[in-house]
Amino acid sequence: MNLGLLWTPVKEPLFHAEDYMIQQNLKLSDVALERAELVDLCDAKFDNSFVRCLPGDPVTNNVPRAVRGACYTRVAPTPVCAPRLLAWAEPVGEMLGILPPGSPLGMAAEVLGGNRILPGMQPYAARYGGHQFGHWAGQLGDGRAITLGEILRHDGRRFELQLKGAGKTPYSRTADGRAVLRSSVREFLCSEAMHYLGVPTTRALSLVATGESVVRDMFYDGNPQAEMGAIVCRVAPSFIRFGSFEILAAQDEPDVLKRLADYVIREHFPELPIPSSSTHSISSPVSVPSIYARWFEEICRRTGLLVAHWMHVGFVHGVMNTDNMSILGLTIDYGPYGWLEGFDFQWTPNTTDAQGRRYCFGNQAQIAQWNLIRLANALAPLIGDHAALEQGLAVYGETFNNSWREMLADKLGLASLNHRDDDALIGELFDLLQQVETDMTLFFRALMKIPVNGTPGSTAGTMGDSAMDNSGNLGNVDHIDDRALAELFRKAFYDEQRAFEPAQLGRLAGWLRRYIARLRLDDNPPDLRYQRMSRANPKYVLRNYLAQQAIEALERGDASVITRLMEVLKRPYDEQPEHDELAGRRPEWARHKAGCSALSCSS
Repeated sequence: MNLGLLWTPVKEPLFHAEDYMIQQNLKLSDVALERAELVDLCDAKFDNSFVRCLPGDPVTNNVPRAVRGACYTRVAPTPVCAPRLLAWAEPVGEMLGILPPGSPLGMAAEVLGGNRILPGMQPYAARYGGHQFGHWAGQLGDGRAITLGEILRHDGRRFELQLKGAGKTPYSRTADGRAVLRSSVREFLCSEAMHYLGVPTTRALSLVATGESVVRDMFYDGNPQAEMGAIVCRVAPSFIRFGSFEILAAQDEPDVLKRLADYVIREHFPELPIPSSSTHSISSPVSVPSIYARWFEEICRRTGLLVAHWMHVGFVHGVMNTDNMSILGLTIDYGPYGWLEGFDFQWTPNTTDAQGRRYCFGNQAQIAQWNLIRLANALAPLIGDHAALEQGLAVYGETFNNSWREMLADKLGLASLNHRDDDALIGELFDLLQQVETDMTLFFRALMKIPVNGTPGSTAGTMGDSAMDNSGNLGNVDHIDDRALAELFRKAFYDEQRAFEPAQLGRLAGWLRRYIARLRLDDNPPDLRYQRMSRANPKYVLRNYLAQQAIEALERGDASVITRLMEVLKRPYDEQPEHDELAGRRPEWARHKAGCSALSCSS
């Protein structure tokens, strides 16, 4: 078992994962301004560097068409009949320097519902292409997302505000440019849930009901239905994607390609030298080709770290097309995503991917590499040296491998995975988790409770199971039977009867004893191990059935469910015992319920 080590590492790492963690947290953290520094949305300052620095589409009519020689098309949102604010992420507002709206029907709802454009905003839809399910799809672009502009804080930090579901653009093709409530709620919730899990991600500021219905065929089975419309406001330093460069390379627009690359480096990669701006012509000698090579390496490093984070928390993106890959290493475009419930490397939440399973949990690292190769092809005219591109891909492999191993070690409470038997131990665990349907989140959370030192005083948590003594400890682990040891994990099994059959019980207990023996080799204090594991193993994740319950409640006019869920997901690693029912395994009624077990790209 190689733990997904699919690439040969370079000899010396060029970047370090912890450095990016710090940098990324500075970009999208909850560092809030003082209350006195917050302003009303209508008084926020906008400065739109993307529009100012890059070529736009000279054609202004808003009809579906092929766009050439531009990075964006200026287009305004289409007004809706009755915008109403359903949800507001106050920490994101504070990050932006914006006060919470005073009313669900006020000016904020008008702006974030697409009915008003504030002074300084220059709305546009971005142009990009992409590979979808392994095939070049040509021009795609923002077909229903419209960027309002870049909000500029007094400290110079800027964030792009983008409305998803804001109406038709020249990139809409045959679509209506709208979004339904269910997909908008899912994006709003997941953006924030991922942030608090520590995963690099775009954020979500608001959720607005449009007061209009949208017709969608949820499973593409010929049964379209009218659903409630909504608009979510997404926030990021930038929504530029791999596909933003792919379309320029595919359409042979080298000058625009260089201008976009120079802009991204200057605005979003300040640690790199700024490429020469003396010429925009790619036919001239490129200022410093190594700058572009180093930039590509950094993109590869961030992408490797991103996918390791996904694997760490059991997240499956569901539709890793190149147009859904952020150039900044952020998770973007939350569609048919899901968290592993029954541990399965082949699991995908996307019904469109059910046969091929291209984007399943176990393929995510390989697909990210495949996507980076597509980006490398697009950037080749800037870099020239194919060896430099190969170096970047090697950095991706090394970053993913090292980060994934470090995160696995933390999940297991181990100092590292450098012992000669560690790969075998992990391989046995992954096999074990797939023999009986086992909830990944619950299993690793329960693993924290295992006592290590073999004495009744071991730190083991307080699960209250029959296997524990009156003090809440499991007791002398060396002298308890297999069943008592396995009882800690009962709540993680979807088929408890099968999990406790003698043969399966023996396999689990055998692995647990080998794991305990390995823990003892580290000789870490039990409290230290417990703390490390509690920071690496969330108790609360956004299970699809929880999101679906929030959606159905909102459709009934009840916002209490989404409000409670948002608050719980802000502290996913804390016990929060008053919310234990939100941490349980997926209920049986949700196994085959639409929106709870399988999702499509319909939104």
